[in-house]
Amino acid sequence: MERNRQQGEWAETVVRMQYALSGYEVKKVHRGADLRVRRRDPFTGRVISTRLVEVKSGKSPLSPLQEKLKKKKRTKVERVSSRFW
Repeated sequence: MERNRQQGEWAETVVRMQYALSGYEVKKVHRGADLRVRRRDPFTGRVISTRLVEVKSGKSPLSPLQEKLKKKKRTKVERVSSRFW
C-alpha cells in the first residue's frame, strides 16, 4: 500500500510540474479531482480557462464521483506510467 501511495504522489508531482511549466496556475483540490489548473491572460490577468485534472498512475479505475465529473466534461484524466515501476 505504501508503494502505491508513493507512485500516486510521484505521478501527481509530474503532472503538476508539466502544467506549471506550460504556464498554468496549479492548485490542489480535495474532492472529485487532484488538481485545478487555470490559464490567465498575461495582459489583463483574467482567467481564460479552468479545468479539473485527475491524475492516475497505471490502470486504476475512477471513483463514481470522478466518473460523473468526467461525463460532464469537467475533468481531464491524466494517466502517468513509468518504466521504472
